[in-house]
Amino acid sequence: MASITQKSYRAKPLEIERNWFVIDAEGQTVGRLASRIAHVLRGKHKATFTPGVDTGDFVIVLNAEKVVFTGAKLDSQIYYRTTTRPGSMKKTDARTLLATDPRQVLEEAVWGMIPKGTLGRAQFRKLHVYAGTKHPHQAQNPQPLEVGSIGVG
Repeated sequence: MASITQKSYRAKPLEIERNWFVIDAEGQTVGRLASRIAHVLRGKHKATFTPGVDTGDFVIVLNAEKVVFTGAKLDSQIYYRTTTRPGSMKKTDARTLLATDPRQVLEEAVWGMIPKGTLGRAQFRKLHVYAGTKHPHQAQNPQPLEVGSIGVG
């Protein structure tokens, strides 16, 4: 009886096909939306997913100002920022940050869900978040992506 060995597939950077997707964030929960966005940015929704290669797609998120938090997270979720100077740490709650810069809420949530390092930074650069409904990426012909259709458990 001959032994059959199956070859592993490893995606090569030149043969990766990238698509553009647009997601409407209106009424979506921040954490669930961020996990689905990270899933697409990493390319885990494709059969050609390779962990060490950036196989993900571009994601445009619209209406970031209309995302929702569950429970009391709107007041209890704290975002920190700092410079290298001593005593420069500032903290902001989610309600204030959503009112001043709604893009940052989703960007920080997605950043926490992708790998850190060179690969993660390359994947994160494919995320484009906008507070309103207008975006400058019409030339890329983005396809609408239903948030529930990505298949994240």
